[in-house]
Amino acid sequence: MHTSLDRIRTFAIIAHIDHGKSTLADQLLLRTETVAGRKFRDQVLDDMDLERERGITIKSHPVRMWHEAQDGREYSLNLIDTPGHVDFSYEVSRSLAACDGALVVIDAAQGVQAQTVANVNLAMQQGLTLIPVLNKIDLPAADVDTCLCQLEELLAIPSEEALLVSAKEGKGIDETLEAIVERVPPPRDSIGSELRALVFDSVYNSYRGVVSYIRIFDAEITEKDDVKVVSTGLETTVQELGVFEPEMKQTGRLGTGEVGYIITNLKDTSHVKIGDTLTKAQNPCREMLPGFKDVKPMVFSGIYPIDSNDYAALKQSISRLQLNDSAFTSQPETSMALGAGFRCGFLGLLHMEIVKERLRREYQIEIIVTYPSVEYKISKRDGSEIFVENPAHWPDPSEILSTEEPVVDMQVILPVSALGTVMNLLMERRAEKITTETADANHITINAEVPLQEIIIDFYDKLKSVTRGYGSMDYQPAGFRESPLVKLDLLVNGDTVDAFSTITHEDKAQSRGRHLAERLREEIPRQMYQVAIQAVVGGKVVARENVRALRKNVTAKCYGGDITRKRKLLERQKEGKKQMKQVGKVDIPQEAFVEVLKATE
Repeated sequence: MHTSLDRIRTFAIIAHIDHGKSTLADQLLLRTETVAGRKFRDQVLDDMDLERERGITIKSHPVRMWHEAQDGREYSLNLIDTPGHVDFSYEVSRSLAACDGALVVIDAAQGVQAQTVANVNLAMQQGLTLIPVLNKIDLPAADVDTCLCQLEELLAIPSEEALLVSAKEGKGIDETLEAIVERVPPPRDSIGSELRALVFDSVYNSYRGVVSYIRIFDAEITEKDDVKVVSTGLETTVQELGVFEPEMKQTGRLGTGEVGYIITNLKDTSHVKIGDTLTKAQNPCREMLPGFKDVKPMVFSGIYPIDSNDYAALKQSISRLQLNDSAFTSQPETSMALGAGFRCGFLGLLHMEIVKERLRREYQIEIIVTYPSVEYKISKRDGSEIFVENPAHWPDPSEILSTEEPVVDMQVILPVSALGTVMNLLMERRAEKITTETADANHITINAEVPLQEIIIDFYDKLKSVTRGYGSMDYQPAGFRESPLVKLDLLVNGDTVDAFSTITHEDKAQSRGRHLAERLREEIPRQMYQVAIQAVVGGKVVARENVRALRKNVTAKCYGGDITRKRKLLERQKEGKKQMKQVGKVDIPQEAFVEVLKATE
């Protein structure tokens, strides 16, 4: 039976990382008896072990709850849980597009953070009704008055609308459910007879193919209907339809305003992209729902098996991961030093960490991951433009007219006391167009344009360190900026080791080269002759380290006699070492690659 539109409420929970979003979702599920107490576990909507361990949401999870409100009527509440990290901001925007309202969760002890501001801006652009929730009010460090002040100053939300909640202790949950029913508007009635359904997420099931999560905006859909994917024009037949309670429950049809899942004949998530629109094949809609875009990887890295015999297993594992994660890209590549592997693209550094962990845990493959890089834009002297993300494809310096690197608009919220150290950190990372705004009496907001390469490695950790954990950041891509970039190569005994090649800013090439050379000197075993490690930029050596030779004492058998005997033996040893150096080859052990690349992360 289809629920009447005025009794449907669809909402999301948006917050900064670790502000209690999943805990609040758990309490809503318990209070509405969607999950029985005996089946309950913490972070019930987070399926992966990785999500529970790190306390983050990686994939969004919808769920339908039934709630009897104070007016005596029963309401269908659709919760779409969203990821909180900046890497997944497009998924967040599509999840919000499927909603009519949002709970804005703020940690009463930490206040408004950068990703809260970014996600609230996304929600406001979608025109959602916002319900502020101050969580963790039971903590001794909770400062409700400051949070209410930040709510008005930073988010422009009236403080009297805020709900005071402790998700851990279950305080304020009933008031939250009533606020959802009263404040979140019901779905608008269908404006046309053509089906329009927004795909806000999709996962791959090895037995059933692609399972797409959808919100119906216009008309209705039933099993055995022929549907069409608007962006690609692919047509397929609906095999199964249903809702999440929180397990998948088959219903056979979904009507206007409802949220659920659809299973078709499609077997690849790239055929149904996040943000796409589904419509009927016989009576297609005139235009797709707004906001769809192709998600492009931002960070690139090489992934190689430590044991070359694992290459086939790594290839299969990567293709399986891609079935579930259309934003993760890969293509085969070969390195002289590391052998056969893959060049992979990720949304950001957290996305890369998740893929690495999943390869190691779910598929038990030990891998080496090369230094992360971004995609650079190169204007050549012949008038052509190319995009390069792999140092191996960097053209000869004589062919390059200019180089550009991707930049991001960054917003940092921090305590006033840490302003000086954070400014120094931003200047070190070549930030430009720096502006500051006062957030409240104790906090300040910095806006800056920063090269993406400078923040993908350790910027977030450094920011947390210098602000004692109180700083937070968010960023959006802001195009390209011209910058003097060079390729830094590492030579061992005169041979280039391509695994250590990186693209870096001209001013940082020397310090980066010295750091890599020092790390490698510690890891390469000593040979019978001296081994030179050189960091080279365009033929010019910018740093050098030597691995000292193992010295055999050839004069030990001389126990007296003429000094010329000793000299003759030493000269012969010198000649031998010279010849050995010419024909000798330095084998760098795999452990050295692992250690040096780990040190550069």
